[in-house]
Amino acid sequence: MFSWVKQEQGGRNKEGEMYQTVTEGLQSLYTKKLLPLEETYLFHDFHSPALEAADFQSKPMVLLVGQYSTGKTTFIRYLLEQDFPGMRIGPEPTTDGFIAVMYGENEGVVPGNALVVDPKKPFRKLNAFGNSFLNRFICSQMPNQVLQSISIIDTPGILSGEKQRISRGYDFAEVLRWFGERVDRIILLFDAHKLDISDEFSEAIKAFKGQDDKIRVVLNKADQVDTQQLMRVYGALMWSLGKVINTPEVVRVYLGSFWAKPLQNTENRRLFEAESQDLFRDIQSLPRNAALRKLNDLIKRARLAKVHAYIISHLKKEMPSLFGREKKKEELIMRLPEIYTILQREHHISPGDFPNVAKMQDMLQHYDFSKFPSLKMKLIESVDKMLATKIAVLMAMIREEESKQPPAMVSGGAFEGSQDGPFGQGYGEGISAGADAEDWIVSRDKHRYDEIFYTLMPINGKITGVNAKKEMMNSRLPNTVLGKIWKLADCDRDGMLDDEEFALAQHLIKVKLEGYELPTDLPDHLVPPSHRKNPTADALYNHTED
Repeated sequence: MFSWVKQEQGGRNKEGEMYQTVTEGLQSLYTKKLLPLEETYLFHDFHSPALEAADFQSKPMVLLVGQYSTGKTTFIRYLLEQDFPGMRIGPEPTTDGFIAVMYGENEGVVPGNALVVDPKKPFRKLNAFGNSFLNRFICSQMPNQVLQSISIIDTPGILSGEKQRISRGYDFAEVLRWFGERVDRIILLFDAHKLDISDEFSEAIKAFKGQDDKIRVVLNKADQVDTQQLMRVYGALMWSLGKVINTPEVVRVYLGSFWAKPLQNTENRRLFEAESQDLFRDIQSLPRNAALRKLNDLIKRARLAKVHAYIISHLKKEMPSLFGREKKKEELIMRLPEIYTILQREHHISPGDFPNVAKMQDMLQHYDFSKFPSLKMKLIESVDKMLATKIAVLMAMIREEESKQPPAMVSGGAFEGSQDGPFGQGYGEGISAGADAEDWIVSRDKHRYDEIFYTLMPINGKITGVNAKKEMMNSRLPNTVLGKIWKLADCDRDGMLDDEEFALAQHLIKVKLEGYELPTDLPDHLVPPSHRKNPTADALYNHTED
């Protein structure tokens, strides 16, 4: 049993609650503490539908958003390394609906209307968007290893120019906002030849306001331009994003070409490999951080629900008991920004916790303020207590769960074999160069290093640290880096360098100057041959006992 559960009262805590998992704890806190507040103050009508069990128990989800022909569907196929039911790829707007690509023992497609009545899927609340949306929403199920850890949501290609004036028949931005609140990662895809952000794309990005920590950007098809053009394209993309995503920090952009075809320009191959590995690591971390993300989203929801309760109860308090209700209602709606300021001062609320003023004013038009409930401090205090004590308990529980059984990382598909073998990132480069060679890789340039070594006045075949420092300083590397190189190269720890140790130091300097990182411990293949016979060196570098 977890350490936070009190053993009194038969192994339950003082409120009689006992959670076996973080997911169960989150679900219980939401149902008992937050849901009553939401239902009392009509939170679900104004902001977001109530959460269900499937919302807490579902796998991490990745949402792909981008203009048509930026490679969203191809990106999914690249990750899965196989076609999925309902997939269609082309240069024209091919994906005209939402496709939830999920794990299933039997391959097939589930239509939207059947999907939103399935209690095991986290999509039941999407029925509020009507048949126009549900007719364009399907779940593609298949037995793929990647989908055992995550689910992927493909969205319609965002239109531009005249096309974006065509009505979709449902509120596209609101659907994206619904998904944005529930997914773990939002990936915005751009084409290196299509950087313009259309009005519809701009509205889509704005729908993710408040979810900035989930957003990542992929500049796809980056191999179709050369280095100089890529630099300009990257700058133009960052400028365009800066106008739409209003955050002080710069959004993370991954460069690459995410499909299984030959690169058109190979000059940036190493950059693309490093970027794709960074993106893969980010996606692979989602299962590990899923519980933390759900906890974070629950806190955000609780804060918004509290603010909403203050707003609704304040409007109720200001309403006259008998006459002039309509006039007072119009006045209160007009004064909503001022009411925000009053509540901010009165309840010490951050300005960022308030909902959008214009949207709130528009929604309030359809309600009778006199029927709003008054402020019930018990409900507020219950949520405050949850945030103050229960959340900390679940945070500790997350760490405990991870230590007992770390969640499996995303594997299979494009994630399989990307690290190991000769085609893994960095294999045969930098510090790992020569790892599978029979000779000592440093010996290939040792004749040049020896020429320098014998100009430094060696005594009994070794040079002092003072003389070595003069030569090593010519690299212009910081003293902290040179100190690390010295520590790695001085294999026998005598404060001097023989010709092999000096050659090793020069090799490590070269590795660092080429932009690679230095290791904490010297790899076996870089230990100088004469020091490999030394039992001390064996103990140090081969990690074996004499």
